[in-house]
Amino acid sequence: MLLNISHTTTYDYDAPVSYALQQIRLTPRSDTQQTVREWAVDIEGGATELDYLDQYNNQTMLVQAELGKTRIKFTAHGAVETNDTSGVLGEVYGMAPLWHFRQSTPRTAAGPQIRKLGLVVGSSSNHLNDLHALSASILAAVPYGTEGTAVGTTAEEALKLGVGVCQDHTQIFVSAARAAGIPARYVSGYLMMNDRVDQDASHAWAEAHIDGLGWVGFDVSNGISPDERYVRLATGLDSQDASPISGMRLGSANESMIVSLQIQQ
Repeated sequence: MLLNISHTTTYDYDAPVSYALQQIRLTPRSDTQQTVREWAVDIEGGATELDYLDQYNNQTMLVQAELGKTRIKFTAHGAVETNDTSGVLGEVYGMAPLWHFRQSTPRTAAGPQIRKLGLVVGSSSNHLNDLHALSASILAAVPYGTEGTAVGTTAEEALKLGVGVCQDHTQIFVSAARAAGIPARYVSGYLMMNDRVDQDASHAWAEAHIDGLGWVGFDVSNGISPDERYVRLATGLDSQDASPISGMRLGSANESMIVSLQIQQ
């Protein structure tokens, strides 16, 4: 499937920005599930200081805002050909060793409730089935809902709240999998919804490493493994590592953000 994607993020400030530096992870890379046919990231109001592969093999740009600007705009666009591998990325490895993906972060530290969820992993001799069962149990415990959690909500907090979005589902999954000794990571990317071109936002899902298969994806929010409608952007230990855009700025200006995302065949 050939997916055409246009993703624009605009930051507006009510006063000129004295300094801002953004990490941009908006460039997909070709792998066993996708082939990037064409891609570009256009920047207005900023300049690229560095373009590099980070420790997770994410294509990353460091962009500094131009002095005195009140708007910074990023537009990522291109075409990616995808194929359905039943969620199996395979034995594809970067600089970070597998043991690294068993480590927790402040956002994915497992508390008592997550450790209890993780007990399903290892309850049979088939880790793949166990992880699918874990995914289903998370969605049952934390139905999808946009009210209640925020960008910095931890996995344990979201589980206690009993409601969350794809970021929360993914962080709960990777936390529970790691508690069971399974390497797991957070994935950011795109999902083409079949009934619309305009999407609400980018998407997130988890990958766990299973001996004999390699990395396998689990989209908890939709109860499936990624298929040809998915495009991977970045991976990391949690949502912060794999965020499409993150950064810092100096000054007292108030910030507003508008996101526009279109995905179609």
